[in-house]
Amino acid sequence: MKIIDFRFRPHTGAILDGIKNSTMFKAGCEASGFDKWQAQPLERIVANLEERGVTRCVITGRDCRTTYGFPDNNGSVLEFCRAYPDMFVGFWGIDPHKGMDAVREVENVVSEYGMKGIATDPYLARISPCEARYYPVYAKCCELGVPVFITMAPPPQVPGAVMACTDPRDVDVVARDFPELKIIMSHGGYPFVHEAIYACYRNKNVYMDISEYETAPMCETYISAMKSMIADKVLFASAHPFVEQGECLAHYAAMDLPEDVREKVMYKNACRVLGLSEE
Repeated sequence: MKIIDFRFRPHTGAILDGIKNSTMFKAGCEASGFDKWQAQPLERIVANLEERGVTRCVITGRDCRTTYGFPDNNGSVLEFCRAYPDMFVGFWGIDPHKGMDAVREVENVVSEYGMKGIATDPYLARISPCEARYYPVYAKCCELGVPVFITMAPPPQVPGAVMACTDPRDVDVVARDFPELKIIMSHGGYPFVHEAIYACYRNKNVYMDISEYETAPMCETYISAMKSMIADKVLFASAHPFVEQGECLAHYAAMDLPEDVREKVMYKNACRVLGLSEE
């Protein structure tokens, strides 16, 4: 079975160092033993992906310089996509506090760098995804025909982050106001499981992944919904290297899913979001 991983970052040395030394994730990395990772060269990482049947990976950038004073990682997204354009799909991280500079940035990275989408982190921006500062960015994405990836679950021990900024009901508002915008909620809106499922179900333009929460309490509710209500709305995503991709694939292989639904989740739904052929 072909696989598209909708949330992946290569575990090169620079990426691992950037994550564990960041002002956002340093405490969480120290608590979780994130330093167990051994860095690998990019060519070895890509070879491993191919061995697993992974045909593409979406790499999302992050820009929260306004709130955390930490440099964005968009340069690495561009670097990976240029090195392996047939494997990596880039979503550029946007800081909504930049105002019109953020809007111009969206235009530039899509037209000049070939980015296929935009990534946002409301819990790091410390504002809701339906807050007015995001709306010019969404409008520009509609104009350019690119999707928006919204991180909708705050990891443990992120200073200043609150769950209120990751309520899927706010994505429901965005979907109403921008029906042309493809929206991907990452991390399943956890712990707002039912709200996330229903936001996907009732809005044609809303999708989600459940990365990092495949074995969390209430995960069985996601799996039940995949079989019926949102079979066409869930995208496989590993959140590698926070979760090792091979381990994540094993979790999905063990899920009680009909094979046609499994194929949609692992590959076909992502093809539709990215505008790719399923061949």
